[in-house]
Amino acid sequence: MLGLIAPTLTLACLLAGSWWMGLTIVTVLVAYPIFDALAGSSTETDPLQEGKAHSVILHIHGLFVPLLVCVMLWRVSIDGLTLPVWLGVVSTGLSTGGSGIVAAHELGHRRPRSLSWWLARIDLLSVLYLHFTVEHNHTHHKHWARPVDPTSSPWGRSIYAHVLRTVPLQVMGALRARRKETIRSLLFEAALLVALYAYSPPILLAFVVQAGIAIFLVEFVNYLQHHGLRRESDERPNATHAWESRHRWSRWTLLELPLHPSHHLKSSTPYHRLDVHDEAPQLPFGYYVMFWAALFPPLFTRLLRPQAAK
Repeated sequence: MLGLIAPTLTLACLLAGSWWMGLTIVTVLVAYPIFDALAGSSTETDPLQEGKAHSVILHIHGLFVPLLVCVMLWRVSIDGLTLPVWLGVVSTGLSTGGSGIVAAHELGHRRPRSLSWWLARIDLLSVLYLHFTVEHNHTHHKHWARPVDPTSSPWGRSIYAHVLRTVPLQVMGALRARRKETIRSLLFEAALLVALYAYSPPILLAFVVQAGIAIFLVEFVNYLQHHGLRRESDERPNATHAWESRHRWSRWTLLELPLHPSHHLKSSTPYHRLDVHDEAPQLPFGYYVMFWAALFPPLFTRLLRPQAAK
């Protein structure tokens, strides 16, 4: 349940208002990296019986995403775009990105048109990323770690160049995989933006900014999970083609998302049953520390290259 700290804190601070709305920023970007470094790592994977508790927590993450967006927009409507409110917008983006990565990623692999699948769609709409499920399920899981996969970055490409490149390429990939579905998604997002603008331009701006932050986090995770790892077009995928992190705080708060090689080897495996793979390249730090490293590309490459060579 540690993963629910950030969205719960964000909700409470948005309701409280004032400078409290920046508390999530300090928690996620300062405290969490420290916890990530101090908590160490573990190879233990002992899922809860039947995964019922995990599924409940996962769906709570999913429900938090639209709830936080609605409360953030309410705060903007009563306070305007003051500096404390902008802190609340950034805090919301960090939480919708974090909870959205966890919930929409796994729930998007559930049976199409199921309640869980629809929750993933609502989460993605909340951050203007409806094409993600199509592209992720039909392109990324087919071509991961290949040069044709826009979510897998080669050595030397910065997180900034990656985000600018991968977002339009993923939309194009989704159009190739499911054209009608993707066009409907894009039109729905456009209609939402027009409606928000008609209601209030400041509300539209706040919505777009939080969505942009969430999208950056989603693509940071994609960047981190496959950076510099390559397989040939005729090469069978294996655990060496994705980065694994066994760092406890990242695993606890992201519901085992850092055990990414296991997810790719069998995408239908629920996160609570993901396992470690000794042959997988190991991240030197957890996701929260690596986020800061990624902002400094030379440092990021210097940290990863020795691990990839092992």
